[in-house]
Formats: sequence, C-alpha cells, structure tokens
Amino acid sequence: MISPDKIREEALRWYSDVLTASVQQEPFFPKDIRFGKIKPSDTLKDFRKIQHEIDRLKQNSKDQIGYGYCIEFIRRRDHKIGEQSFPSRIYFDNITDYLKFVDKEKEYGAFTSVTGKILTEIPQLLPWIAKYPTKVLDNLDIWDDLIKVCKYFIQCPKPNMYVRELPLDISTKFIEDNKVIIRTLLDMLIEGHARKEETTFEKRFNLKVEEQRIRIRILDKQIAQRCFNGVNDLSIPQSQLNGLNFPCQRVFILENRTNFSNVYNFLTLPALNNSIAIFGKGFQISLLKDADWLSDKQIIYWGDIDVHGFQILSQLRSYFPKTQACLMDIET
Repeated sequence: MISPDKIREEALRWYSDVLTASVQQEPFFPKDIRFGKIKPSDTLKDFRKIQHEIDRLKQNSKDQIGYGYCIEFIRRRDHKIGEQSFPSRIYFDNITDYLKFVDKEKEYGAFTSVTGKILTEIPQLLPWIAKYPTKVLDNLDIWDDLIKVCKYFIQCPKPNMYVRELPLDISTKFIEDNKVIIRTLLDMLIEGHARKEETTFEKRFNLKVEEQRIRIRILDKQIAQRCFNGVNDLSIPQSQLNGLNFPCQRVFILENRTNFSNVYNFLTLPALNNSIAIFGKGFQISLLKDADWLSDKQIIYWGDIDVHGFQILSQLRSYFPKTQACLMDIET
C-alpha cells in the first residue's frame, strides 16, 4: 500500500510537467497516482497492517485536511474479514490541491509571474520556457536583466563589441557572470546569427575578444629602425600579425621549455641580418597558422627534444612545410 510520503514523492516528479502545462495553457489535472492495488490474498496475510495504512491515507487526504489527494474506494466482501473498503483510485483533482500538498504554491506563483513578464517582452521564448521550466526557476531573481540582454541581441545579433562595452542598463559583469543561461537563450533567439562551431561565448555571439598576443624580437637593427623607430621587442595581436609582412628573410621560432618559462634564450638571441624571432608558447603555435607572409620566409624552429616538441614541429610544418628544425637532431 502506498503511503502519504510516497504520494508526495510521486507528485513532486510531475512538477516540471505541471510548469510546462501551465505555460502552454494545457490541462494537467485531474491526475492519478499509481499504486499497487490490494489483492484479496493480501488481506488474509496482514489485514491489521493494511487497515492501519488505509487509515493513514484517509487522515492525510483532502477529505480530512482540506487539500491534497482524493481517494475513491471500492467495497469488497471476504468470507473471513467481512465487507471492507479498499482504495481503488488516488488522484489530485486540481492544481490548487496539488500545489499546497507539495508545498509549491509560492514558487509556482513566482514562476507564473515571471513567465508572464518574459512572454510579454519576448513571446518567441515560449518553446524555450516550455522545454526548460526549471531554468526559469533557477534564475528567478535576474530575469529583468536577462530580458534586456535578449532584446538587445535580437535587435543587434552581431554587435562586434566587447561584452562590457554593450550599451545595456545592467551591471558590466552581468553577462560574464551568467554566460550559461544567456547562451541557452541566445542559441534559440538568434540561431541564424550564432556561430555554432564556436565554443567561446564571445566568438559564438559575434562579440570582440581580447586577442592572444605574439611576442617578436627584431634581430636586425636596420629593420627595427626602419619599421619601428628602433624598437626591437614587440607584442602584437594575432589579427594584426597576420596582416604584416616583415622585410626579413629568416624567422626563428623558439618553443623549448626553458624559453617558455623564462625566455632567456629568446631574449639573448644575437643580432642577425634579415632575421626576426617569434616566441611561440608551446601549442599556441596555432596562432601563426594564418600569417601567410611566413610562407615566403626561411623558418627555423627550436623546441624541446621530447614528444611535445616534435608534435609542435609537426604542427608548424602542417602550416609551413619548409620549416627547418634547429638543435633537435640525434647529435644534439
């Protein structure tokens, strides 16, 4: 026999579906609780225990406490125990009885209030709310700002600005602090403009990102003077590096662990005519793949003599096949 506690557990499993039905304005109640019916053979084994459980069910039913589940009974006669009543159906008649029984009245009221506001402002979110009603509940306190963000991206799906630069009346950190929920919303709202192949939030939704910077030393003083007024140690954003073409013949790329941890070798490379050096930072060598001007240079790579070093060399050669290795041979 099912107990009142088990009825509550079963009823709570419906809650997400109750919220969905509410948003879609579909009827959900009356709704039956599944339970094992009492067989005549059961009453012969332990009638007193069964009778106690039935009494407990009655005491916690709507008939006794004014809300919650209803019970329908069936009369059955047994030659040993006589005629008795047994539950044949347990059900919630309406949402009011249900919500009070599972102690969700206040939360449900907040849900319907906020979904009403969302759908007034952004009616196209109806399918999203119906699919993810608990995400609405998880973010009850921030929906005013979430609505502002959503409406902005609907009107301007390709901002091409930094996230804190967006002209929104919200905290500058709001989007950064709530990327998970905002991403799920924008994936639906601006699906045609989102770059689904990108996992980074900013790239996915056409926002600017702080670019990786590539460090370069100009080993030829004349090139440094002619191009940079004598400055010979530079850090350049990736996109700007791609558009450059240093007037040199030779490019050293340093990758070994000593270089990465303290850059001594990079900083102490000697002056060399027609040469520059790039500090590659391990597998961030991929930052160079679109620098097409490197294809015409003599590229000399110096990395660790270990598995990772040779993996990076192989990766670099996939971009620039004529890359030569330095101090990475058997003799070294």
